[in-house]
Order: sequence, then structure tokens, then C-alpha cells
Amino acid sequence: MVPAGNIPFLLLLPVAAAQTTPGSCSGCGPLSLPLLAGLVAADAVVSLLIVVVLFVCVRPRSRPTQEDGKICINMPGRG
Repeated sequence: MVPAGNIPFLLLLPVAAAQTTPGSCSGCGPLSLPLLAGLVAADAVVSLLIVVVLFVCVRPRSRPTQEDGKICINMPGRG
């Protein structure tokens, strides 16, 4: 679902696209193979970095050691 703040932007996007003339940009041709490979590799590296950061942030922390050796159930902060 699209957030409500982006709906006017999405509605105006076809209007802006219709106002551009074909061939108005210079150098808009197809990408070269090395540039395309570099972009794909950079995308893969950034995606992997995001996954690693999320994994590190979400994994459970080590539990504190019990001083008295008892197992306390339903007692916050005791295990």
C-alpha cells in the first residue's frame, strides 16, 4: 500500500512524464556492460550489508548469569 503522502506525487507523475520531449536528454542511451555489472555488484553489497546489520541487531543478547544458581520463571530481569 502506498502511504497517503505519496498519492499526490503518484498522480502527478504521468503529467510530468508527458511534458518531457523525447530525446531531450543527452547520453541517455543503454548502459555499458561494465557499468551495469558494477551497479549490480554494488546493489548486492549494500543488500548484504543491510542483512548483516539486521541480523546483528535482532539476534538475542546473552543472558546475565544467575548469582544464586536458581532458575527464575516469569520474573523479569532474573532470567
